Amino acid sequence: MKIVMFSAQPYDERSFDEVLQREYASRDFDLVYQKATLSAQTVALAQGCEVVCAFVNDQLDAAVLETLHGYGVRAILLRCAGFNHIDLEAARRLGLFVARVPAYSPEAVAEHTIALILTLNRHTHRAYNRVREGNFMLDGLLGFNLHGKTVGVVGTGKIGLATARILKGFGCRVLGHDPYETAEFAALGEYVTLDSLLAESDVISLHCPLSDATRHLIDAARLARIKHGAMLVNTSRGALIDTRAVVAALKSRRLSALAIDVYEQESQLFFHDRSSDIIDDDVFSRLMTFPNVIVTGHQGFFTAEALREIAETTLHNLDCYAGGRSCGNVLAGNA
Repeated sequence: MKIVMFSAQPYDERSFDEVLQREYASRDFDLVYQKATLSAQTVALAQGCEVVCAFVNDQLDAAVLETLHGYGVRAILLRCAGFNHIDLEAARRLGLFVARVPAYSPEAVAEHTIALILTLNRHTHRAYNRVREGNFMLDGLLGFNLHGKTVGVVGTGKIGLATARILKGFGCRVLGHDPYETAEFAALGEYVTLDSLLAESDVISLHCPLSDATRHLIDAARLARIKHGAMLVNTSRGALIDTRAVVAALKSRRLSALAIDVYEQESQLFFHDRSSDIIDDDVFSRLMTFPNVIVTGHQGFFTAEALREIAETTLHNLDCYAGGRSCGNVLAGNA
């Protein structure tokens, strides 16, 4: 069985090859790695394959799915938890098998979230550059104790819960908001309305899936309700925040700092080397001018443990499809 993996990086090849050799050596799985992002312009690379493996910035709209189906593709494997980038209605209509990786090392993203908070708060990125230049002055590097501060966690699933556990260990008061409340989070913090969370939190951390209900969850109206001088962190999905509105909030000092590992228009930037290019995204370029903003290129998931779990679960889903067995991670097809 031939499988084409789009948006494949060298680390994807290493992790998938390792799991293939260890657990599926006897299976006739032929993985073809493509660096290209899946889109209407690159979909032809899937010709001759029965299965497509896609990542977060690959395009799987109805038109692409119909083209894939016409090529003989019958299964889509998402090596990510989110599935907002695939038209599931079209996939079901075409009879495609679709499965995802519902969770992989939530601690990886949670720990990256904490790293961003600490870096922004204590200005570690700026201090590093100063010391490298022989400047040991402390002025401008003043932070605050996280201990005793109120942190709002928006979305208390596995990643949000892991983040809350760490924050609780720092001695923070933890507030949570989620339409599906859990006893696990209630043991760590307090569930409140979103408006209350925004108004009371010194730090706000987003851990939501992207849907019609959460798109631009943090917009101009909600930014106006945020506690003055709060820090905003997003390691979930870029479109949870209205970036233009966030830029305005930074300019007005409503927000004291911003850290993002995701960006609404990231597909043209992240996972690519653009160091020799002119970046023509004016909103992103404006964001990068702020000294109180940190951007990382969607690396929250990027740990050895998470990569291994992604490969293991994706290949398990493939094995279920190939064997005609039910799959607990299915979004469309044989559940």
